[in-house]
Amino acid sequence: MKRETFNKLLAFTGLSSFSEFGFIPEGSNPVKRNSIKPKRLKKGSVIGLVSPASPVSDEAYQMTLKNIERIGLQYKSGDNILKKYGYLAGDDKVRIEDIHRMFADPGIDAVWCIRGGYGTTRIVGKLDYELIKDNPKVFIGYSDITALHLAINKKTGLVTFHGPVASSEFTEYTLKCFQDMMFENKTVFDNYLYSEETDPVINKPEVIFPGIMEGRLVGGNLSLLASLAGTKYQLKSEGNIVFIEDIDEKPYRVDRMLTQLIDTSILGKANGILLGVFEGCEAKEDEKNTLKLMETLRDRLGGLGIPVFYGFSFGHIKNNCTIPVGIRARFDTDNQQLVLLEKPLV
Repeated sequence: MKRETFNKLLAFTGLSSFSEFGFIPEGSNPVKRNSIKPKRLKKGSVIGLVSPASPVSDEAYQMTLKNIERIGLQYKSGDNILKKYGYLAGDDKVRIEDIHRMFADPGIDAVWCIRGGYGTTRIVGKLDYELIKDNPKVFIGYSDITALHLAINKKTGLVTFHGPVASSEFTEYTLKCFQDMMFENKTVFDNYLYSEETDPVINKPEVIFPGIMEGRLVGGNLSLLASLAGTKYQLKSEGNIVFIEDIDEKPYRVDRMLTQLIDTSILGKANGILLGVFEGCEAKEDEKNTLKLMETLRDRLGGLGIPVFYGFSFGHIKNNCTIPVGIRARFDTDNQQLVLLEKPLV
């Protein structure tokens, strides 16, 4: 059958061509999406450094410069990245100015957040998304940067990258994942190989509900996903793979935030849930009247009837895999391998 005829038949049934939607999971409603993919990086690419959340210490800034040199990149710092306004890296206006300036500058190839912390939810409603859409670039960060990932992806369709902040400690695994993504445009990423002898128990992978999940990758930090619930920037999970991580939250707080996402129907329509490592979220040995972290996750997520996997190596940990937000992917809970179904960069 000719492609034109085939597309007409699809249009007649209310759908469009598969090339527009990509993979359509069985039983899900396809939604047309026009993603914008930024250009991939190369040695010598210029990174625009921004601090859209909490203040940056001198130590963090020096670590950032060492990381950039190690990776083989060049950099340009935002005018306001070392400012401090209480628990913020400057007031909202100056943090927004730096983001706008980096996206507007034709000499900048990527925008990289130095750290997370707190503050991005204050500025997502004030950004110039037309400016960002007209100047698509690699955008990288995690933790509090989750709010920017959700907002930029929703408002512009730009594929962004949930990965180490510029001041992160780059292990060999973190570096390899980062370079494979940004330089090589690779599409297959293995989980960090867990070791009983050297790695903490919290890092141990667990299958909460087995299966193969497929869909667009969306998500980020659990606390941010919960705080954005009910806003126009809230997570859209239908037909997607939702990836989630957090740090230093007691199991009952993890329970509360997951319950909020379930009760607001944000998680129930997902095609699968990929959990990172929840560093510092395990109950202490001497704590009474508490569920353990894994008991909490199984209780809240195990009954959704979708694949759920804990312990893919991303989040507030040293071995932090870079994950593209808005790219179609597949994850098999058996082989712990994240396979992108399309290239994240051009």
